Amino acid sequence: MHGNYERLIYFLKNFLKDENIKISESMKKHTTFNIGGPCDIMIFPESEYEFIKSMKEIIDKKFPYFILGSGSNIIVKDGGIRGIVINLTKFNKISVKENIINAKAGAKLCDISNIACKNSLSGFEFACGIPGTIGGAVTMNAGAYDGEMSHVIHKVKVMDYEGNIFDIYNENMDFGYRSTVIMKKKYVVIDCDILLQFGDKNKIQENINDFTIRRNLKQPLDYPSAGSVFKRPEGYFAGKLIEDSDLRGYIHKNAMVSDKHCGFIVNRSCANSKDVLELIDIIKRKVYENFKVELELEVRIIGEDKEN
Repeated sequence: MHGNYERLIYFLKNFLKDENIKISESMKKHTTFNIGGPCDIMIFPESEYEFIKSMKEIIDKKFPYFILGSGSNIIVKDGGIRGIVINLTKFNKISVKENIINAKAGAKLCDISNIACKNSLSGFEFACGIPGTIGGAVTMNAGAYDGEMSHVIHKVKVMDYEGNIFDIYNENMDFGYRSTVIMKKKYVVIDCDILLQFGDKNKIQENINDFTIRRNLKQPLDYPSAGSVFKRPEGYFAGKLIEDSDLRGYIHKNAMVSDKHCGFIVNRSCANSKDVLELIDIIKRKVYENFKVELELEVRIIGEDKEN
């Protein structure tokens, strides 16, 4: 291991539990696609203190880093990730004060949705089935069923690339389709305040149940995937373009265009990132040949190719 990494680990052990520092951890275990090579170091901060202290040291020493939530919406290449992966799945505290929910960056959207329902808070039902964490969802302005983060976010606490911490209020978030100022400036989300409305608990639960049923019917939840692969092209639906290109159920090696929802690529069995990226290229080429539409990726591709 690189000597600088050893010094970093020695520093991190002053405030992180030993089991929350992993060396050469396989990314397959931490992505919804079950794909990806090893990272150099993975850490699991559990509190805001641990998260901020770790981040400031990593930034100060100029280590490359990647913030990981639930591992959805990403494709990690087979060579893995060089540097430090900060896994936020244990940094997931959720608290409620009147009609505002504060959620740390690693809190799951489904958990926030359920807590909102228990507190008779309406407006977050749309996110109940999005397989991600609030940090990633806020960063990309995730949405579903005519709802999106821009509708409910009050303010977001972030850290910039120099380690400065500050709040960004909704009106300054520069929300767009799968886009925010956080994404553009590569800020790191620490937590956020979600502003909701008081409502009828039974009605809120009915909405959650309805969205869950619709998701189960339409999305290929029986195979590993990264979620919707492509952004919605203006004036079109990516899934429909792919279906109309005769690619429903198309198999390339161990990756497949879902026969349930053509906007998804699924891991049939032991697919690697090379299989998936080759299939993405096939899809993009076929759709352009047929409709002269260039599909743009919604998923993020990270890491390095595997050396032969």
